[in-house]
Amino acid sequence: MTAPLSMKALRALFPVLEEKVHGKPLIYLDNAATAQVPTVVQQAIADFYTTYRANVNRGVHYLSQKATDAHEAARERVRRFLNAAASEEVIFTSGTTDSINLVAFTWGRQNLSKGDTVLVSAIEHHANIVPWQIVCEEKGASLLVIPVDDRGVLDQTEFDKLLEKGPKLLALTHVSNALGTINPVKEMIAKAKSRGIVTLLDGAQSVPHLKVDVQDLGCDFLAFSGHKIHGPTGIGILYGRRELLESMPVWKGGGDMISTVTFEKTTWNELPWKFEAGTPNIEGGIGLGAAIEFVESVGLDRIAAREHELLEYATPKLLEIPGLRILGTAPEKVAVLSFVIDGVHPYDTGVLLDQLGIAVRTGHHCAQPVMDRYGVPGTIRASLAFYNTEEEIDALVAGLRRVVGMLK
Repeated sequence: MTAPLSMKALRALFPVLEEKVHGKPLIYLDNAATAQVPTVVQQAIADFYTTYRANVNRGVHYLSQKATDAHEAARERVRRFLNAAASEEVIFTSGTTDSINLVAFTWGRQNLSKGDTVLVSAIEHHANIVPWQIVCEEKGASLLVIPVDDRGVLDQTEFDKLLEKGPKLLALTHVSNALGTINPVKEMIAKAKSRGIVTLLDGAQSVPHLKVDVQDLGCDFLAFSGHKIHGPTGIGILYGRRELLESMPVWKGGGDMISTVTFEKTTWNELPWKFEAGTPNIEGGIGLGAAIEFVESVGLDRIAAREHELLEYATPKLLEIPGLRILGTAPEKVAVLSFVIDGVHPYDTGVLLDQLGIAVRTGHHCAQPVMDRYGVPGTIRASLAFYNTEEEIDALVAGLRRVVGMLK
């Protein structure tokens, strides 16, 4: 399929954008949390439910075969999208968090020992901190943290010094969900690989907006979520290099992840099913495949360019509001605007904007260490997608001015 070029036609593919909230037209600026779903994805899921709903794998009847083919076709689409070497390197999970936990509780438990270290950054989402803390505590290992400067840019000099300490793993976000910073992950991964350090990328905020080629980046693992790339919730991907996945122990036990079972011994299935116990989120996988097809039809270059236009348009307009300060001013960033306003609580701002039909995210964004770094309890975050418009940004700015007038 080819997505329409006009903004009006493109927005028409997202019916929710025509909704009203409290009698006002919806202005949806919470895309970093969950992006909206186009009609083609909705239809792909509806088709599964209405014409071939059945369980996948091992079924000999027509519906099961059709569902299996559609599910595996989605896996292959993800493989091409990421440029993974083989579809066996693409594991269906419930999301980024599930994917990172899978690596932590298999590879991490297998490879971390007392005195070892895991290297993360100061701008990670909790999902790329907490699992490593749990495993480190179990194994007697510890976390090392790459510091971040006032702009939201990682300190590369300190990164080089931390690499000299010989961490077993570099677990790094590609794009910060709280600040929008795009980290120079290709260069950082290359430095880690030269020292034999395994690398994991949190791609939740990068895969929807940037071209991510796992072979070009050289990462060993990459995790992302379907709901951030205009797909269903409850579905995600773990990419892993085949050699590592094959060496890792199983995580969950049950159907599909087994080869043979006796009361004396169980043997494990081949990749990717080794890590996919139980009935999968079939419709989620099919929906994710449709979402990726849609994004490819729009074009990642076009998406990135449009979102950069919106970022460039919104930034100076927000800064005209008295007392407003943007956190995250890295030279390379996606269209995430995280800000505070002097004397105005983020939660109050979010509630009042909602009354105007404007959806933003408020709080710590599951990135409390980032908030601590800047000395704030939370921020107001407007995260933009390619279907947003300059008029919506103008409405946000007008709404914020109104909020400031009410609260100060």
